[in-house]
Amino acid sequence: MVNIAVEFFVVILKVLWAIVVAGLKWLIRPKEKSVAGQVCLITGAGGELGRLFAKEFARRRATLVLWDINSHSNEETAEMVRQIYREEDNPMSRAVDGVEEVPPFQPQVYTYVVDVGKRESVYSTAEKVRREVGEVDLLINNAGVVSGHHLLECPDELIERTMVVNCHAHFWTTKAFLPKMLEMNHGHIVTVASSLGLFSTAGVEDYCASKFGAKDGIKMTLVCPYLVDTGMFRGCRIRKEIEPFLPPLRPEFCVTQSMRAILTDQPMICTPRIVYMVNFMKSILPFEAIVCMYRFLGADKCMYPFLAQRKEAMNNNEAKNGI
Repeated sequence: MVNIAVEFFVVILKVLWAIVVAGLKWLIRPKEKSVAGQVCLITGAGGELGRLFAKEFARRRATLVLWDINSHSNEETAEMVRQIYREEDNPMSRAVDGVEEVPPFQPQVYTYVVDVGKRESVYSTAEKVRREVGEVDLLINNAGVVSGHHLLECPDELIERTMVVNCHAHFWTTKAFLPKMLEMNHGHIVTVASSLGLFSTAGVEDYCASKFGAKDGIKMTLVCPYLVDTGMFRGCRIRKEIEPFLPPLRPEFCVTQSMRAILTDQPMICTPRIVYMVNFMKSILPFEAIVCMYRFLGADKCMYPFLAQRKEAMNNNEAKNGI
């Protein structure tokens, strides 16, 4: 009984200390770590958020390994990264006794066509990365898809695809690279999820579920942004009277906030900060109260315009194919 009391007292002290440390981090911004020379692998690098992450890590002179199922968009991202490398190298090159000084490290970018929804593709490409590039220091699990159908209208194959890409793939990439990180006691795994993984909404039940499923030297960062104004969810809107106070996030802002969290080893980041409050209220308020607030904000129907656009686009494609 005495041992339990002592252990409980120690737990209370640790909880209080964690609160104090968290408060200090709000007042004193932690110093960002350097990722120069480290190997950073980004899945879904051909998409809008993946491309922005790649550009941010390139500016910090990390070696980039870009994975995407779309070769063309992935190469476009790679070319943008190479341009950043060239721009960053220019100010560093200077003449010493008539000889141009070369920067000590020249980062590179590597591209791979990978379907993260197929574990064999993930594991085989991971081995290829080890041979051609080296061990991965930072893993950014960013790839994601959305079916764009109401649950009862969504084919089972699309539901399975959403769960595999948005959730299962994270386990496969982690299994591929975490063992070596543990061996080196160094590494950082970032999961780009969504606030929709914390609060479901009609029309994207499979997406919400998939995003919920998502050693001291190994760092983890969970990124949970509110609706981001990218092609994946363009058109999503909450109640029009509320939207001016809670508009969709600009992708650039989302990535900037995420980079700050990653480089300061923050375990989780929700953007905007009001998402923290909503998550806390969800934990303490009755379910009926949460539903009432949800409907007031129009969050239960925010996907309807997006679903209508997707349906119209599909109908137009079918009409074109029928001609």
